Amino acid sequence: MRFLAIVRFTLEEAARRRVLLAMLLCGGAFLVLYAVGFHFLVRDLAGEKGAMATLTRQFVVNMFTIAGLFAVNFLMVMSAVLLPVDTLSGEITTGVLQTVAARPVARAEIVLGKWLGHLLVVWGYLLALASGVLAIAWFTAHRAPPHVPAAFACLALEAAVLVSLSIAGGARLSTVTNGVLAFGLFGFAFLGGWVEQIGSFVNNDATRNIGTVTSLIMPTDAMWHLAAHLLQPPFLAQMRMSPFSMGPVPSAAMVVWAVLWIVAALASAVRGFRRRPL
Repeated sequence: MRFLAIVRFTLEEAARRRVLLAMLLCGGAFLVLYAVGFHFLVRDLAGEKGAMATLTRQFVVNMFTIAGLFAVNFLMVMSAVLLPVDTLSGEITTGVLQTVAARPVARAEIVLGKWLGHLLVVWGYLLALASGVLAIAWFTAHRAPPHVPAAFACLALEAAVLVSLSIAGGARLSTVTNGVLAFGLFGFAFLGGWVEQIGSFVNNDATRNIGTVTSLIMPTDAMWHLAAHLLQPPFLAQMRMSPFSMGPVPSAAMVVWAVLWIVAALASAVRGFRRRPL
């Protein structure tokens, strides 16, 4: 019951924060712009006839859908980092947690409750924006990418990695340092993923290994690439003609590693919060 109370308080606090309102406004504006662009794109493609035109239309629609989800992924990353970035460090500074921790509530319950509360908010944000992109693609072009549930699970796992990182950083670092670290590691993984893709394209083992190492340090980009691979029809994925199909496909072992990474981050957060004076 104490744990669920922390989750409920975290959800209520997140709903009151202006950063969530700002992200919702940005997400809504993005969906409107995306719908307008998709409409004109499909309208121009509809005039072309023939088998090659049909194949081109399918390729363009699928790529534009994944590009929309790529933008959703970045909006989700911002929410996963910014929402919980000061949930521990900021409340320690203001003295809020002194009142909570003085009650018979274990510090592990505080950390895990805040982690789950923020993760539910981020998952809801991801689901709303991703569903909006898929709905626009369906009603505009009457097409939907394959393996949507599996791809969404990969994106949800990426969100869990980032929320866990932000919570773990807040247990030990100041708010600004925590935010810089979280965005820095995400950028590190993003660049490492592109290095790995380019290395695979030119058949360079050294750059491929660099990408693998960065994915082990921070598995967020690997989860996105796995999701993008799942969202492409098999023949498009095998052709490797888009930036979303270059490079090796992350294996199931990387998914397991991401789960273990989350567990390790939460263990570090609990340990750091127990040792940090309030």
